[in-house]
Amino acid sequence: MQAIVLVGGEGTRLRPLTETVPKPAVTLVDRPLLTYMVEWLAGHGVEEVVLACGFMPDILREALGDGESAGTRIRYIAEPRPLGTAGAIRFAAAELGESLGDRFVALNGDILTDLDLTALIEAHEEHEARATLGLHPVDDASAYGLVRRDESGMVLAFLEKTGEKAPGEINAGIYVLERSVLETIPEGEKVSIERDVFPRLTGDGLYATRLDGYWMDIGTPERYLQATWDILEGMVETRVEATGPGMYVGPGAKIDESAAVGPRAVIGPGCSVEAGAEVRESVLLDDCAIGAGAQVGASILAAGVEVAPGASVNGAVIGRDERVAA
Repeated sequence: MQAIVLVGGEGTRLRPLTETVPKPAVTLVDRPLLTYMVEWLAGHGVEEVVLACGFMPDILREALGDGESAGTRIRYIAEPRPLGTAGAIRFAAAELGESLGDRFVALNGDILTDLDLTALIEAHEEHEARATLGLHPVDDASAYGLVRRDESGMVLAFLEKTGEKAPGEINAGIYVLERSVLETIPEGEKVSIERDVFPRLTGDGLYATRLDGYWMDIGTPERYLQATWDILEGMVETRVEATGPGMYVGPGAKIDESAAVGPRAVIGPGCSVEAGAEVRESVLLDDCAIGAGAQVGASILAAGVEVAPGASVNGAVIGRDERVAA
């Protein structure tokens, strides 16, 4: 089984973290965000992960490597211009040529999940479907479009965002596709699989299956922080060696004994937290320096940030190598 992962976006909602690093390569606790997905895919028997890249592909390749450590192979394909979700899949498929199997997985690359991908593949095979969507139940579906299906799982309709707070099953951005679906995607054009392709397949081999478990779209600073705490507190099945409840301290980090760190915090490799400083509900990426008596709360600091002694940072996202004055 192969997977085409869509990682061509610029991650604008996570700026300034993504101004110098593509979103999939941004560190989440102790490794690049996308590494969690690669490991999850490998755990469900995916032998080759094809990354449909668009934004800083060389940095992404440097961060993720060849996938061997995760138990799979990673292949990089850079689209020449933004082609939309379906257009990117079609472009990647054309580049793969005959090496792409008749059935493959396609998914959005900004997801942290432990959903049962194997169950989705089995449901797809059972229905002899052309395409099968993974659905995830949420308590508040107001920010998402909903998918309506019958008892067999056949998709009946797609419902646009209502803005009303109500539970529902949302498109999890995880799909099993037959190669024949590529024929419905115009080559070289910007096409959305959600808005253009799937509605045309309704009633023609399009199914959906509910998948329970953990799922998070890491699209905003708030969700990035929540995903961090969920990993450290064991809410998602993955492998991270937490330093304590909700805590991770990287190699080479130095924390003064009089500093207050936690109850939730990530102190990245090479960071320093000086005497009397406080770091709470925050992530410090590599080589940040927090001065004596400084306070950092509910914030994300990119690599190399310096917070001056006595300075206060609250609810902020600070870009790489910036300095916060007192």
